[in-house]
Amino acid sequence: MNSVPLRWRDAMDRALYGPDGFFVGGAGPAGHFRTSAHASRAFAAAVFRLVSRLDAALGFPAPFDLVDVGAGRGELLVALATLADEAAAPDTTPNTAAPSGAAAAGTAPVPLAHRLRLTAVELAPRPPDLPPAIDWTTETPTGITGLLLATEWLDNVPLDVAVPTEDGWRYQLVDPHTGEETSGPPLTQEDLTWLTHWHPTTAPAPTITGAGERVEVGRGRDLAWSGVVARVSRGVALGVDYGYLRGARPAGGTLTGYRGGRQVPPVPDGSCDVTAHVAMDSVAAAGERVAGRAYTLMSQREALRALGADGGRPPLSLAGTDPAGYLRALAAASAVAELTDPAGLGGHWWLLQPVGVAVDALMAR
Repeated sequence: MNSVPLRWRDAMDRALYGPDGFFVGGAGPAGHFRTSAHASRAFAAAVFRLVSRLDAALGFPAPFDLVDVGAGRGELLVALATLADEAAAPDTTPNTAAPSGAAAAGTAPVPLAHRLRLTAVELAPRPPDLPPAIDWTTETPTGITGLLLATEWLDNVPLDVAVPTEDGWRYQLVDPHTGEETSGPPLTQEDLTWLTHWHPTTAPAPTITGAGERVEVGRGRDLAWSGVVARVSRGVALGVDYGYLRGARPAGGTLTGYRGGRQVPPVPDGSCDVTAHVAMDSVAAAGERVAGRAYTLMSQREALRALGADGGRPPLSLAGTDPAGYLRALAAASAVAELTDPAGLGGHWWLLQPVGVAVDALMAR
């Protein structure tokens, strides 16, 4: 059945976030593809080390906000809350002598587990089994003091696709039921400016018809990222995603679909994830303008190693003295190896945008 063709941005928005959208109903992202947040506890453990370092850098605030934008079904927040509880286990009684969560001279701070304010930002209905301590909302809160997380969120922020024609760049339209594409109206000046600066290409001259080149116009993602960065009063906004930089933009684009663990054509009918890599340098520059402080951009491999995740195999001698310990260490190393594999999840970028705090010490090995 054919339908009225839409700009890709509008088709993606309806397919992913509409009333029957891919991310609104069903099992959520974990039921269809493997992300760092779902892959193993090692990812959550590394993020928790960042949380602990940031907590100290901010002076042990009460509350410490942990906000997950695009939270799926809340899996990462549950894992981080569990790690905080485990860290507080030796002394689970709050130390009420610590003023406002900050450590007084010679006084230990209140354990982080007792100061965490957990917020999941997601359009899907609240999962029935989600712990009550996690707030569930469709809007990113303001005045965040702590860490804002966005793991594999930006790649699902809807965007337009542009193609070169005889009379310049035009939006690509798509039939949301079939995926069939047609050429649409000319780009707005704002999108054309973004394309010219952030996605330099060899086309189009006015006389050149499309030579197979497509551009995924990421201006909307810049706005989305700068919008959530603006919600942070003190702390760090962390975006983790597949992406590329200006010097390595793929000429054919990266738009694709996923369903049931398999890559499929990106038909925006609500039956599959529709995703495209993120122009990380463009997004980063947008956040930097809002925060007024330089960002840090690194590979997931670099970031996890800086946070103490070690993918090295345990010494074989351990198998003779502690076989169970050896197997645990081997499993942990395998999990980190998956997270740091450059051909897989290790290909993610980590974008850290500080607000009122320095990042260098947080990511020092």
